[in-house]
Amino acid sequence: MSSSSLHLKPNREKSILKHHPWIYSGAVEKVTGNPNSGETVAVYASDGKFLAWGAYSPKSQIICRIWTWDESDVIDSEFLRRKLQIAINFRKAYISNGVTNSYRCVFSESDGIPGLIIDRYDSCLVLQITSAGAEFWRNSLIGICREVPGVTVCYERSESEIRKLEGLSPSQGLIFGTKLNSPLEIHEWGIRYLVDIENGQKTGFFLDQRENRKMVQEFSNNARVLNCFSYTGGFSLNAFKGGAIEIISIDSSAEAIGLAVKNWELNSFPNDRGIWIEGDVFQELRKFRDRNEKFDLIILDPPKFAPNTRSVPAAARAYKDINLLAFKLLRNGGILFTFSCSGGIEADLFQKIIQGAALDAKREVQILEKLRQDIDHPVPLNYPEAEYLKGLICRVII
Repeated sequence: MSSSSLHLKPNREKSILKHHPWIYSGAVEKVTGNPNSGETVAVYASDGKFLAWGAYSPKSQIICRIWTWDESDVIDSEFLRRKLQIAINFRKAYISNGVTNSYRCVFSESDGIPGLIIDRYDSCLVLQITSAGAEFWRNSLIGICREVPGVTVCYERSESEIRKLEGLSPSQGLIFGTKLNSPLEIHEWGIRYLVDIENGQKTGFFLDQRENRKMVQEFSNNARVLNCFSYTGGFSLNAFKGGAIEIISIDSSAEAIGLAVKNWELNSFPNDRGIWIEGDVFQELRKFRDRNEKFDLIILDPPKFAPNTRSVPAAARAYKDINLLAFKLLRNGGILFTFSCSGGIEADLFQKIIQGAALDAKREVQILEKLRQDIDHPVPLNYPEAEYLKGLICRVII
């Protein structure tokens, strides 16, 4: 490994001793050895005590992401192979093929490989590389992916804004295998889906909502359902399977709506039970309000309104707006599934926003369940930032 090192300022080692995996540039006194971007550096406290091995990222505010706190570890291809094998074995143990053939294999810092996400869709892997350290080990990581049993195709979808913060350019496309000329079919809870690996949001599908999609079935019997930000219809299809009498789905993307309709047809669901609207959710909700429409179940799963702390105030207003409208559209006894995937909106703040929306809508509301991301998106105790998805099941009393 490199002989380069990173030395912290006095009294700045507290978070590293608690095994938080990030070091911010403001905590660093000096860097020795002139390391390259992504190269492994030793991290030392101001008194010279060894703290960790990490990946150096000179262009990011997070100047170092920790690989390990064990000084005897060697950061090489075998280290990465062990980390990936542990992560994959965990998913195999807890996610049955009878439930789905698609799941998150590797979840970045949560699995000890900062900046690497690997999603599996049947025989296809999709990689997102978002850190200088993971980029440094790109070839080794791809080589390890080639070894995963049953995998024949691998794509990259490294297009997020985080790469820019790391000084990296966007990267996407086929890595190995035969190019997919059409959406890939997967299954989940007995429902079939087509996934656009190359062009879909995230890596093609929202794997983090697996259990929450199934839970929608429990509240859908004989219900009139409104699914907002419906993407390719995951919640809509589960609502039909749960016995909904009508499902209206709204998304701003014509491509997403088109794939959702194909998913509906793929499962041989009757056309008269599903209505698809391409439009702006905020505007469409106001139209429903003005027509005094009422629903038994509404699902709000919007995109990330707050990608950073600076956008939290505007995001809070947007979350309140759509939830206020949803509360006005629900019948007495109606159910709201409401989510936030914004890391900048913490769970307590999200609940306060929903409370404010209910108050302004003049509705009395109960929380029935608190929801989170699925089990293949685990949250380390030393890295609470991994818990990005917050959800509530609310019941309108009156």
